[in-house]
Amino acid sequence: MNRISSPGSYSAILANIQGAQQRQVEAGNQVASGKIGINLKDYAAKAEVLTAMQTVDARQTAYTDQNKVVANRLQIQDLALNRVADAADATRQAIANALATDSAMTLIQDLQAQFGNAVGGLNAEYDGKYLFAGGQVNTLPVSATQLSDLTVPPALIANQFHNDTYVTQAKLDDSTTISTGMLADQLGTSMMTAYQSLEAFHQGANGPFSGTLTAAQRTFLEGQLATWTGVHTSLTTSAAQNGNNQARVDSVQKGIDAQQITVQGILSDTTDVNLAEASTRLNLAQQSMQAAAQAFRILQDSSLLNYLK
Repeated sequence: MNRISSPGSYSAILANIQGAQQRQVEAGNQVASGKIGINLKDYAAKAEVLTAMQTVDARQTAYTDQNKVVANRLQIQDLALNRVADAADATRQAIANALATDSAMTLIQDLQAQFGNAVGGLNAEYDGKYLFAGGQVNTLPVSATQLSDLTVPPALIANQFHNDTYVTQAKLDDSTTISTGMLADQLGTSMMTAYQSLEAFHQGANGPFSGTLTAAQRTFLEGQLATWTGVHTSLTTSAAQNGNNQARVDSVQKGIDAQQITVQGILSDTTDVNLAEASTRLNLAQQSMQAAAQAFRILQDSSLLNYLK
């Protein structure tokens, strides 16, 4: 026959109360946070998988943030490249118009306007830094501001460019690195040389371009049409290369997004709690707590000391 004593009963009931309290706190935290636990020990055998997936997710998030910056830069670069290419095409059109009308009355004004557009494109900025300056992002890549600057002795086109040779690269993911940078001298040397030829002819013995075209002026301008077609084609190719980089960034980012969905799904399966189950356990813990408290009160009322009074 087992003996029943008040101290033993109190001890058992207090243990039940403490256990119910612990289960209530645990289930309450899970319901409130939606997570199984707050640290790795709460995940036991899943801790290694959780740590690995969190590392992968953090790395993919870093790539995503970086790729947004790269995509924005390439977008501004695209606008700048197309501005320069459009200036080259408009220059060719101005020459063609002069030949068609047999008049160079406004030719120099048109050329100067397009020259300004071209220089503006080559001196384009992103986030306060020059796009085509290489590593010298705080140095103006092209210093010429007007056509006459190209014929000032010693009239070297190279003197108008102030970029270095550094080409920006971007690592899009663990296995993809692309060159995103372009240099002002590589983009603009042929164009500036062509502008220099026009300005030198304008200032030379067969100039200026100011009225009806002379035979020498017509012959010269007809030769310039092919030159400017080549300049425009080269600049268009550079713009297309930039467009390919934009497409590459977009493609890689889609892959990263798909990977993150998978990783976050694994993280969710590992860390997220079943709210319905947690709510049920919370209710059961609360009921256990209430039952243990009721038993404690009953035990107090059944003490012989109450009757000895």
